[in-house]
Amino acid sequence: MRPNKFFILAATLLLTACGSDQPEDVVSARGAPKMTPVEAKESLDSVVEDYFEEYLELNPITATSIGDHRYDDQFPNSIGIAHMERVLAMHQKFLDRAQMIDQTALSGQDVLSYEIFVRQRRNAIEGFDYPGHLIPINQFFSVPNFFAMMGSGSSLQPFETVEDYENWLGRVDGFAQWAIQAKDNMRLGMERGVVQPTVLMERTLPQLQAQIVSDPEESVFYAPIRNMPAGFSSDDRERLTQDYRNAILSRIVPSYQALHDFIKHEYMRATRETVGLSALPNGDAWYAYNVRTITTTDLSPGEIHEIGKNEVTRIQNEIRKVMQTTGFEGTLQDFYDYLNTDPGFYYGSKEELIEGYRSLKADAHEKALSLFYALPDADYEIRAVEPFREKSSSGASYQAASPDGSRPGVFYVNTYDLSARPKWAMESLFLHEAVPGHHFQISAQRELEDLPRFRRFGGYTAYIEGWGLYAESLGKEMGVYQDPYQYVGALQAELWRAIRLVVDTGLHHKGWSREKVLDYMYANAAVKEARAVSEAERFIAIPGQALAYKVGQLKIRELRNRVEKALGSRFDVKEFHALILSDGALPLDVLEQKVLRYISDKTG
Repeated sequence: MRPNKFFILAATLLLTACGSDQPEDVVSARGAPKMTPVEAKESLDSVVEDYFEEYLELNPITATSIGDHRYDDQFPNSIGIAHMERVLAMHQKFLDRAQMIDQTALSGQDVLSYEIFVRQRRNAIEGFDYPGHLIPINQFFSVPNFFAMMGSGSSLQPFETVEDYENWLGRVDGFAQWAIQAKDNMRLGMERGVVQPTVLMERTLPQLQAQIVSDPEESVFYAPIRNMPAGFSSDDRERLTQDYRNAILSRIVPSYQALHDFIKHEYMRATRETVGLSALPNGDAWYAYNVRTITTTDLSPGEIHEIGKNEVTRIQNEIRKVMQTTGFEGTLQDFYDYLNTDPGFYYGSKEELIEGYRSLKADAHEKALSLFYALPDADYEIRAVEPFREKSSSGASYQAASPDGSRPGVFYVNTYDLSARPKWAMESLFLHEAVPGHHFQISAQRELEDLPRFRRFGGYTAYIEGWGLYAESLGKEMGVYQDPYQYVGALQAELWRAIRLVVDTGLHHKGWSREKVLDYMYANAAVKEARAVSEAERFIAIPGQALAYKVGQLKIRELRNRVEKALGSRFDVKEFHALILSDGALPLDVLEQKVLRYISDKTG
């Protein structure tokens, strides 16, 4: 294995950070035979690698995304009962095998791997208590949208060889089966009272409609034919062109049409006016599970709600201080109105917005090296969100690069309604999605070749999104945010994540309406209607996910403060960042124990 350039730490630090002291909440393996350290390690290696092999077989899209192309022709019926039963049996089988390992004989990274593996299997098994498969589609988390991204030829599906093109046709068959299953599941959900809010399905219909065409050449799925490699033979070109035209007209368009018509003419009558998860059967327990799993903490929804309100007040006070330095006179709401309406804060075209983000890349990379040992090898592109999903998409997102370097990462920028995409938000958003945020962290993790694959290619939302928000907070240290309005933008972005704590728990725990959420947003942040609406409906669609950002950032910042206080003048920010990143994404409580061991070693 090549040495990792991101984490240039002394051997003692690595041993301390991942040492043989077990975290307090490691569950003892009942009935596990005593093992030597070698036997325990070999057993663990076998379990986690066997698991990952079986996981990839059941999750072929994940395999493609990490550069394993054995299953590129498969699209799983992931919401079908047979597939779900196989997945549940897999988690239980490997949990049982893991619990037969004598974890007291493990040391170093294997201690972390054991705890993470057991926790993940238990969380996954518990997740089967909740019927997410009965509400398989919404405007934000949409398999049909993701399938269109893959089929466009500009996402993770490879279209370089004749075999690649043939593989995609296999996935078309799989998606057609998934679409049939989705309708069956939604009908069952209608019988059981597990249905989506009306507003989400109203947003979903035009996304499906966008893929319904009469001319195959107008379909996004025709793009690979239009961009077919020049080296293909004339026979292959002719055959594949005809096969893709047939697939679009006979399988893809009919699948989207059937979903669209079912939702419009049958499902919409059964959708609900309520918007919170708590309105569904067992919804309170479902949301509590989401909160616990996503945040990797024991914080209750009520506690998170109060943390959010306190953070909103704190950040607003900081914005007032910066507002004074700009010379602006008026109230905070006046300042928000100015930020929202002054034309100088907005681009005139989508192309200008994209180029504005691209212009930040070189400077951010150079400045990040003041806080980190090195940048990852993987590169990334900056692209606009596709038109068919832009209206309901978030402001930005990141798609990881393939580990073999064949496909760069993608920083997607939403260019829908330019009046909702201010210039003052750009630097913080860049730091979050690109460097030193998601692209940096995820690429660095994937280059940790000594980690078992379930960790190298896995993650925890609170850690990943917490790191992204923490990365935004590094702007002043990096020498970014020289313009006070860019710093206001960073504070606005942090404020938005604090607002998420309030409104997500408000929606799903306290019974808030969509209108109450929007009113709270407008009263507390500089936000235009387009973004407020898409974000509010995002929180409705994926309960609990929005909590990850602020909860994770607060924990990372708390840990940094503790290390700085303990070490004083000996604190090294590069070493701290290496400490946080060197084991990949961790549950927040495991991360905390790791940092506490580091402090003990440094001060003992």
